[in-house]
Amino acid sequence: MHESLELFRKKLSELEAKLSDNSLISDTKKYAETAREHSRISQIVSTGLRLEKVLADLKSAEEVMDSDNTDEDLRQLANQELAELEIRKSQLEKEYNFLLIPPEPNDSKNTIVEIRAGTGGEEAALFASDIMRMYMRYAEARGWKVEILSSSETEKQGFKEIVFLLEGGNVYKQMKYEGGIHRVQRVPETEASGRIHTSAITVAVLPEAEEIDVKINPEDLRIDTFRAAGAGGQHVNKTESAVRITHIPTGIVVSCQDEKSQHKNKAKAMKVLMARVYDKLQEEENSKRASQRKTMVGSGDRSAKIRTYNFPQNRVTDHRINLTLYDLESIMNGDLNELIDKLIGKDYEEKMKNLHEKSKG
Repeated sequence: MHESLELFRKKLSELEAKLSDNSLISDTKKYAETAREHSRISQIVSTGLRLEKVLADLKSAEEVMDSDNTDEDLRQLANQELAELEIRKSQLEKEYNFLLIPPEPNDSKNTIVEIRAGTGGEEAALFASDIMRMYMRYAEARGWKVEILSSSETEKQGFKEIVFLLEGGNVYKQMKYEGGIHRVQRVPETEASGRIHTSAITVAVLPEAEEIDVKINPEDLRIDTFRAAGAGGQHVNKTESAVRITHIPTGIVVSCQDEKSQHKNKAKAMKVLMARVYDKLQEEENSKRASQRKTMVGSGDRSAKIRTYNFPQNRVTDHRINLTLYDLESIMNGDLNELIDKLIGKDYEEKMKNLHEKSKG
């Protein structure tokens, strides 16, 4: 460990020198990348030094225990210290190993969440509304800001589609495991006979793209305006305030009509468009590296059924990690901490396994 820690200390010095270089400061993207890497390596070095200190203290305590000149009182103290140091060593080793895993570049980004009703008609639209509220409450508990970007509401106050932005610290790191198909099993409000129905919605979780992430040529955009319409087709206003933007190279289309101002609708639509284009570019890049690593938990495959919410049995099952919790009401009220913590833990386990296999190879 000492040799690897020295390499990280050397790397830290190199990064500090780079950050003080005026030529790097002028390159916003490279400077941000270097600053993030400096922060990561700094944490590795700090944790590694604490672990080294614990290992040295362990060695000293063991020497006291092994010495023939140690009296009984001192031996008891050393034995107690050994037990405490072993616990601290285990904690620091776990922390140190986690820090060695290269971070996902999007973890610190704000996040755009897109929820769409799937199979199940009106019941699926109502469930989309329930899941939207679940995420809103989770965001509120974490102190994140929520901004609705676009929505398409049904007559019964469900959503055919709703798109919103979450802003805060490490939003994507927490939300990236939510992408996929969410299935609900319950008696619909619209069902007179009381039979349990199964409906589904899809959730897409996209890191918000910044200008340094993706360049969009204005000439590649076709922008159309039209009159906004609400549930049932009635006109919300008589002006062409709604905006539809088509990114011609990818064929991605985004519409926004929630605001009365065409300018505001265009700004919101551009946010979603940039995120979708960035996501498409990342998908293409990830497919090139697919043979290297693809974790079960963090792949974000939107065609995969990830979770079932069974109302009659008060149960939520995450199929990726075979986790079942009998606390559906709390989860629907935004208490996602246990679910997301378990998903993060499983993802880390898989990454550690991949890292170990790579080091052996």
